[in-house]
Amino acid sequence: MTARGTRQGLDAEDLDVEEALALVKDGNGTGRPPGGHSPAQRGGSGDGTPPSSSPSSPSRSPAAGHRGGDAAEHRHRATSWPEARTIAARAARSGAARPAPVSVTLGDALGLVLAAPLTALTDLPSFDTSAMDGWAVAGPGPWHVRDEGVLAGSSAPAPLADGEAVRIATGARIPPDTTAVLRSEHGRTDDNGRLHPTREMQHGQDIRPRGQECRSGDQLLRAGAMVTPAVLGLAAAAGYDTLAAVPRPRVEVLVLGDELLTEGRPHDGLIRDALGPMLPPWLRSLGAEVTSVRRLGDDAKALHKAITASAADLIVTTGGTASGPVDHVHPTLRRLDAELLVDGVKVRPGHPMLLARLKEDQHLVGLPGNPLAAVSGLLTLAEPLLRALAARPAPEPYTLPLRQSVHGHPYDTRLIPVVLRGDHAVPLHYNGPAMLRGIAAADALAVVPPGGARAGQETELLDLPWASAGIDACFT
Repeated sequence: MTARGTRQGLDAEDLDVEEALALVKDGNGTGRPPGGHSPAQRGGSGDGTPPSSSPSSPSRSPAAGHRGGDAAEHRHRATSWPEARTIAARAARSGAARPAPVSVTLGDALGLVLAAPLTALTDLPSFDTSAMDGWAVAGPGPWHVRDEGVLAGSSAPAPLADGEAVRIATGARIPPDTTAVLRSEHGRTDDNGRLHPTREMQHGQDIRPRGQECRSGDQLLRAGAMVTPAVLGLAAAAGYDTLAAVPRPRVEVLVLGDELLTEGRPHDGLIRDALGPMLPPWLRSLGAEVTSVRRLGDDAKALHKAITASAADLIVTTGGTASGPVDHVHPTLRRLDAELLVDGVKVRPGHPMLLARLKEDQHLVGLPGNPLAAVSGLLTLAEPLLRALAARPAPEPYTLPLRQSVHGHPYDTRLIPVVLRGDHAVPLHYNGPAMLRGIAAADALAVVPPGGARAGQETELLDLPWASAGIDACFT
């Protein structure tokens, strides 16, 4: 059976060879295509169903299931895409997993989440102030104007007597016994230097009374609020120098693979590492602090040493998640007696991703080595886990109709790059597991259910961080 035979009418641009081989294995129920080994055996170099591992080494977690048997059996034991995201978020909600709150200066708090309510430390404003440039006046006009004026930040002004006015600046303290503030454009002086209003005035006009915005002790924001630039301004106005916040989860990235180059053009069977440059800023956009990016090659001892020495809250590995001869992630996790929470997800690309608990307060997300498959793993497992660790709220789910139909996998969810045009999502080509061309132009990923989606069908979308916030805003 051919890959085209498994999905009638499939466009060649929709799949690369490795995903096609994965579909062949789904159709045949065999662990490898006829005549040789699948590229998917390279631990995430492909997106096919991982070849089974030894039946003598089952996962400790019911979520992962037994990895013995053929690919079709493992496909049904793999975790569904929605459940995988739920498991990842739940894994970070235990008291041991979540980092303890820290006290940070306002300059370092942007993008964090408040760990305690923001309570006003003073009345706002803390004294009666002028809302406009003009004159503070007492009683009915016309008024005699004092020679001196009142500026913002000056000492307490003397009280006004009836029939008296004084020049005042916006934000300046209101003199006692002031009736109202007359705006500069609403007053005129006569030849005798007397001030007259040019329109009717109201008592208390353009005066911001003490406590108008809040009183000392009022709760301004609840715990869990994101610290935005506006929150920083409010905190400063309310008297804060530091904030109690949930710290950024610490993430270490381990890039695996002897075939990866860090510079220059691909040559002689070597390829450029796309994940090393891509993952750190993407992880930062998810609220993480990336402590290091290390390239280990295909070295089981180096991987074991790196994992055991890491103090990160989350370790992210790339490649090595299947069961080929140089795929060291599963054997290393078994050696560490790690608990596999998710071992394979029913999603394309990215099927051989995994989530493991190394310690009560430390997790590992194993991403496939192919770039778009790795993005799928990042959004499926790392994003909900990091969101929960950082106490960030989950984004509101939303849907849009598709402009064109999208072919689906027979059993698995597909994540397809799309651009948003008006009230529709337009699927993009170049969406194979090894391709980044589609997602580089995308605004979101469409969550295509098993079997595909027709044109006009409402489809769930996952926004990409930079699509709405902008490049400068999303990587803080």
